[in-house]
Amino acid sequence: MDQQIGRLEPSGRPQVSVCIAHYRGIDLLADCIDSVLNQTGNVRAEIIVHDDASDPESLQFLATRYPQVKVIASDSNVGFCIANNRMVEEAKGQFLLILNNDAALLPDALDTLMQGQRDHGDNVFTLPQFDWASGELVDRGCSIDPFYNPIPNRDERISEVAMTIGACLWISGSHWRDMGGFPEWMGSIGEDLYLCCRTRLAGLKVIALGGSGYRHRQGHSFGGNRPDHNGRLASTIERRFMSERNKLSVLLTCTPTILVWPSLLISILTLLMEGLLLSTLKRRPEVFADIYFAAIRALGQKFRFLLAHRQQVQSTRRTSALEYFSAFSWKPRKLAMLLKYGIPSVSSGPDRRENKL
Repeated sequence: MDQQIGRLEPSGRPQVSVCIAHYRGIDLLADCIDSVLNQTGNVRAEIIVHDDASDPESLQFLATRYPQVKVIASDSNVGFCIANNRMVEEAKGQFLLILNNDAALLPDALDTLMQGQRDHGDNVFTLPQFDWASGELVDRGCSIDPFYNPIPNRDERISEVAMTIGACLWISGSHWRDMGGFPEWMGSIGEDLYLCCRTRLAGLKVIALGGSGYRHRQGHSFGGNRPDHNGRLASTIERRFMSERNKLSVLLTCTPTILVWPSLLISILTLLMEGLLLSTLKRRPEVFADIYFAAIRALGQKFRFLLAHRQQVQSTRRTSALEYFSAFSWKPRKLAMLLKYGIPSVSSGPDRRENKL
């Protein structure tokens, strides 16, 4: 008989720990948690929510409506990486599902993920992502371009991908610990790219399963990541800064062999040209200063640390450079987006704090 996984016996050990990092938005959280509680099948699960110093109403709401959910209340805003690492420390499940608070699982999602684990072993898994409002397919995982920009995969024939976004990421607890979890020095954005690249360096796979799925309000937490009402790709200064900074960091730490150095140089030069062009066209010098120059400066400030971390990461490599790059696409993602949407709009964005490099 199907059972609601939120109704565990006190002595029952969960198979999977669903970890939900939360920052504001009670309505989002209810949709997310309810989607987990309403799963069909027999997967035993626990739900852990990390409240990232959002507001007292969220904690009261969780205690009143979801007493079966384990809540970690942070005294300060620590960002997505630290929030998830804290939840994993408290997790009792053998497997982990990292789930965004602005996402909701389809009813058979956990059964599908568990079956994928049984069929394919200890890899990283995800499900098809659907846009919350339109219901359209967003991706089945992503490939990566030479500048470490994710490229959505919509081809159902392709299951082995370069990465999955952290909105719905399944991983075993043992592999998470082997990889060191999310890198806390990244703060937020790009941690999924890092974990998936490390996974593939270690000789494992990132697999987008064909069935089930999840709905996602894309870009809700940090703004941007989707076209605005004018049909132009919209983003925020904060999101772009964190994205560019962290992609450079992943490129430096994860790119195998001496290919890292020409790749890093080309990426930096390309970013400088992109920043100068965009800030000139927008007549907004702060776009160059606060996104592109700031990202490159942050890389320079942490360069010694990142070099040492690169040595640690590369010491775990169990695959060839050819195999690592096999899931990459050599078509620049930003060029394709420019041709489709035109020059992106950049706003100051929401007031969201997070730890910087």
